[in-house]
Amino acid sequence: MNGRRQGRHRHRVSLMDRAVAIKRLQKELLDLSRDPPAHCSAGPVEDDMFDWQGIIMGPSDTPYEGGVFFLKMLFPWDYPFSPPKLRFSTRIYHPNIDKHGNVCVNLLNAEWSPVMTASKILLTVSSLLCEPVLQDMLVPKIAKVYIKNREKYNFIARALTEKYAM
Repeated sequence: MNGRRQGRHRHRVSLMDRAVAIKRLQKELLDLSRDPPAHCSAGPVEDDMFDWQGIIMGPSDTPYEGGVFFLKMLFPWDYPFSPPKLRFSTRIYHPNIDKHGNVCVNLLNAEWSPVMTASKILLTVSSLLCEPVLQDMLVPKIAKVYIKNREKYNFIARALTEKYAM
C-alpha cells in the first residue's frame, strides 16, 4: 500500500508541475503578444502549450539578414524549472547550431534559471545569430571557418540563408 501511495503522490506532483507550467506558459504567451521581442515571435502549435513554434528574423548586418528562421520550442512539464529544447526547423550555417537544428548555448543548459522566459530565449538565440558563442560551439568545423576566414563564413551563411530561409 505504501508503494501505491508513493506512486500516486509522484503522479500528483507531476500533474501539479504540469499545471504550473501551463499557467506560466499562458502568461508568457500573453506577454509575448503584448510586448514581442524585436524581430521574434512564438506561440503554441495548435493547442499544445508545451509545443511552440518560434520565428526569428535574420538580424541586420549579419549574413542571416532577410531570412526567416523557424524554431521548434519543446517545453518540459516542469518548466520553468527545466529549460525547453530548441531546434531550428530552417537550415542554418552556424557554429552553435548543428545540421539537425539543435542549438547549443549555456543558457539552455548549465546557466538555465527559472526567471528565463520564452521572450528572453528568443532574444538570446537572435543575438547568437549576431555573434556566435565559440565556447559553446556545437560544430567545430564551422567555428574554425568563422575564426580563420570570416569572409568565407559570411559567404556560406548568406548562401544558405538565401537558399533555405528566404
